[in-house]
Amino acid sequence: MAAGGTRGRRGPAPSLPLAAEPRRFPRPRAAGRGGMAGERAAGLVRELHRAGGGNLPPFRAEGLRQALEEMRALYERNQADVYDRLLRIRALRWEYGSVLPNTIQFHMSAEEVEWFNRYKKSLATYMRSVGGEEGLDLTQDIKPPKSLYIEVRCLRDYGEFEIDDGTTILLKKNSQHFLPRWKCEQLIRQGVLEHILS
Repeated sequence: MAAGGTRGRRGPAPSLPLAAEPRRFPRPRAAGRGGMAGERAAGLVRELHRAGGGNLPPFRAEGLRQALEEMRALYERNQADVYDRLLRIRALRWEYGSVLPNTIQFHMSAEEVEWFNRYKKSLATYMRSVGGEEGLDLTQDIKPPKSLYIEVRCLRDYGEFEIDDGTTILLKKNSQHFLPRWKCEQLIRQGVLEHILS
């Protein structure tokens, strides 16, 4: 994720505001004559090594300036990639809930997992602060519901599931239920339930 050559441990991923928009960074320009970005810096290093121990090649101010410009552009691009990944991870919290599927976690770095955990804790704290005693789950009903109850089919064994009035139902594979929409939406997104459309 970060440009090569960084030494030491990376700091934690930056905190993002809830409604942050992606920033746009310039893409690194390729070196002249069809070379790849970073080629000028590599060329300067190769020239120094070819000169041997007792010699010193001439100082190339313009080549060094261009190499530094390429490195800056590469760094900015890498920062943009990191930022875009964090925006996507933030969106996954709203799609899947507080526990991401293993197939997604497998592709996350340790820093990204740490950032996700901090983000979900901040979101949970905020939702508790605005919803009275029980809090307000902002991740439910992302789209306005057409009806308060929906018919669902269980796609896999899930176990006991408590609804608003304290009633507990058993979600077994292929069982069908008529449940409050807001209690089902997250399980639908997780692939536990499917909405039966009439």
